[in-house]
Amino acid sequence: MLLKEKINRDLKEALKSGDKLRLSTIRSIRALILEFEKSGSGKEFNVEEEIKLLSTAAKKRKESIEQYRNAGREDLASVEEAELKVIMDYLPKQLDEKEVEKIVRKLAEEIGAVSKEDFRKLMPAAIKELKGRTDGKIVKAIVEKVLSEN
Repeated sequence: MLLKEKINRDLKEALKSGDKLRLSTIRSIRALILEFEKSGSGKEFNVEEEIKLLSTAAKKRKESIEQYRNAGREDLASVEEAELKVIMDYLPKQLDEKEVEKIVRKLAEEIGAVSKEDFRKLMPAAIKELKGRTDGKIVKAIVEKVLSEN
């Protein structure tokens, strides 16, 4: 099922249940989809674009949580966390660091990346492979760790 169809279905369910936070979060995702479709970029809304759109929304929430916590606004941070949880429901299962490291090591072996100089080869391959399944900061840290061990 496409994200757009799932969002529309979940929007109706959230309306019926009266879950205002879920409703507003789903509406924001729906707005992002509509914005993408009307952008005139000529791109087709496929699974890759869905993941990109949702990852961006999740990243914004994570940044907001950090900023609110730094400002001592736990009330606003908790709202952002709840929205992030709703968004994460639509993203593929997130990998833990051990799983990411296993994939990065396998990629490094496949492309022959063994030293820090190979970062420019390994990082793009790792990002492409792990897109939407983990945070880019985690990927970068693990790529650096794997390359520094050799």
